Amino acid sequence: MIMHKFGELTELHVHVGSAVDPPIMWEIAHEQGIKLPTKNYWEFEKLITVADKTNYDKYLELFYWTELIQSSPEAMDKSIYSIASGAYRKNNITILEIRFNPMKRNREGERDLDHIILAAIHGMERAMLAYPIRVGLIFCLDRSFSPNLNGIIAEKAMKYSRRGVIGIDLAGHIDSKFRLEDIAEIAVQCRKFGLGITIHTGEVTDAGEVKEVLRLIKPERIGHGVRSIEDESLLDDLAAKGTVLEICPSSNLHTGVVKSLEEFKVIFGKLKEHKVKFTINTDGPEMIKTNLSAEYNLLLENGILEQKDLFNASKEARKASFIKNV
Repeated sequence: MIMHKFGELTELHVHVGSAVDPPIMWEIAHEQGIKLPTKNYWEFEKLITVADKTNYDKYLELFYWTELIQSSPEAMDKSIYSIASGAYRKNNITILEIRFNPMKRNREGERDLDHIILAAIHGMERAMLAYPIRVGLIFCLDRSFSPNLNGIIAEKAMKYSRRGVIGIDLAGHIDSKFRLEDIAEIAVQCRKFGLGITIHTGEVTDAGEVKEVLRLIKPERIGHGVRSIEDESLLDDLAAKGTVLEICPSSNLHTGVVKSLEEFKVIFGKLKEHKVKFTINTDGPEMIKTNLSAEYNLLLENGILEQKDLFNASKEARKASFIKNV
């Protein structure tokens, strides 16, 4: 195995909807006969990628087309295989966790949920046969879903916990009607099946919600979590609990969650000062036109983190992975 200058690369935070090469998305769409808003490939590529700074809501809107195109068993098989095999070939990533919401791939019940999931597992297993990479799947609950729908996703995660589903997440548009209490018991049940818990919070939601997430759900990891620095007592709590942040630099810059690289200097400075564990991730490499090596180099070349910090982040990612025996 070739050792990267930042150690053995592990990526913990990648969404299926933003991680498949646009040419493959184009092919999948045509194979399934999906009517696209353009017949021009280059216009299509612009439709599903971020060219410059956007905002959080507009960024999530890009997922409309990617999730629609990926809404079949065949599409999910091809998508997962593409993400995992590409991660190894492009960055020599050897541990990869891929997350998605299976209910946003079944055309609102038109497709059977188990077929969607089994196809994703098949794509994952094909990639591991072809390349020396360990892959696991994380199912995303959604803030806009009812407790019943989120419960069904969790049940599927538990059902397939011996087939490569390694955890659950909470993602999606911020919804004022959503209550963290509604997924607290779901998290308890999932832990009994050995599933890891990671929660998107402290990105567009504030440090107060991160505190509530720690109190009610007690996740092993936090997706993003950059706004945790708003509360120093929270940083101490994160450090004491050993909660690991999944930081996605370019994603946060593109969506405006973090305004500048200078602001990232402050964020990482606070995390290091309070000894909060963090990892570096892409969030959506193809949609944002980045990769994991580029994210590490972005932080190194702009004097935000030193090489030893990035080497430690790589080690931390491997330790924090929900994939067993890594």
